[in-house]
Amino acid sequence: MGRLVFQRFVFSLRIVVSLETYCRPSVFVDEARIYVKAGDGGKGCVAFRREKFVPKGGPSGGDGGDGGSILLVSTPNENTLLRYRFNREFRGDRGRHGEGSNCHGRSGEDSVLEVPVGTQVYDEQSGELLHDFSAGGQRFIAAHGGHGGRGNARFAKSWHQAPREFEEGVAGEERHLRLELKLLADVGLVGFPNAGKSTLISRISAARPKIADYPFTTLEPYLGVVSVDGDRKGTRRTFVVADLPGLIEGAHEGVGLGIRFLRHIERTRLLAQLVDISDSAERDPVEDFEIIREELRASNESLAAKPFLVVATKLDAAIDRLNFDQLREYCREKSYPFFAISASTGEGIPQLVRGMADAVAKLAPAATERADEAGGDDAIPDAVRHVDPPGAGSARVEEV
Repeated sequence: MGRLVFQRFVFSLRIVVSLETYCRPSVFVDEARIYVKAGDGGKGCVAFRREKFVPKGGPSGGDGGDGGSILLVSTPNENTLLRYRFNREFRGDRGRHGEGSNCHGRSGEDSVLEVPVGTQVYDEQSGELLHDFSAGGQRFIAAHGGHGGRGNARFAKSWHQAPREFEEGVAGEERHLRLELKLLADVGLVGFPNAGKSTLISRISAARPKIADYPFTTLEPYLGVVSVDGDRKGTRRTFVVADLPGLIEGAHEGVGLGIRFLRHIERTRLLAQLVDISDSAERDPVEDFEIIREELRASNESLAAKPFLVVATKLDAAIDRLNFDQLREYCREKSYPFFAISASTGEGIPQLVRGMADAVAKLAPAATERADEAGGDDAIPDAVRHVDPPGAGSARVEEV
């Protein structure tokens, strides 16, 4: 009886452990350090042909095979560097040694390591940027395999008919690499914790980040694809939105989650800064806006120079319009593009999505670089400054 109860207990424990493993959230890793060692080349062979009825055989040592290289390949099917968090050492297949009868050694197979699109490869020792994967399907040889050595048959000459020289295989390259992932997105959502960033991206795309009523709910970036109607011909426009963990004052000094995830908006064309204007917010919305701008500037000047939109959130919870009027008047004086939305009721979201799409269409990558160099708000095109009044237009947002 006791043994039966113990077996049932063990079975129940296995079920609980399996459920916890299955329901465990994915871990987002955006930085990894790995060691790669390409395969060594095989040795050349020293051999002489000895065969019946062949009185003068001669040298017949084959060449060694080449070592396998280590290749990094970008793939859109990966979105994290988790696989390189614990597996940090990768070695290529060595080339086989040469053999007699002019038999060459087999070359080693190349080792292919898949990385997400947006990964940057740095040399750990020198800090040099070796490659930037900006699109899927790109290949980069991180370590070249060594060449195989020559056998003694390669050294046969008319004046040296019985050579015994051969070559050792060349050692494969080895490197210590640092991988950094920077997500590729068109629009980056920034703001204080609980400003409504996760709710907004879940409303305009198919992304489903964790949403709760306490700060720092989002602990890792999320990407969502937004689809919006185009012109009257039935064309459609899509762009990618990145939801980042919340920032607080002193983030550039490591307060809160710090600025660790700000690298993921370095490649965005447009920033959308969300400000909570609800009655429950005890902070000044203008001060919140300036604090986030200062944190971006302290982290990287190029982030503060990017074109941006100001988005007032939780409009449905702003019964007293004091915060709303204060922020709107501030943006009007500064000529900042301003939108007001309610992710719960959907008010203002079509206008915001259409404004984002128009801004992204105007901000080509080259234009973004020029804007970063110029800096300031003068780099914002007129299409970004134009804001439709609430209720105007008929933009339709669909979840993908």
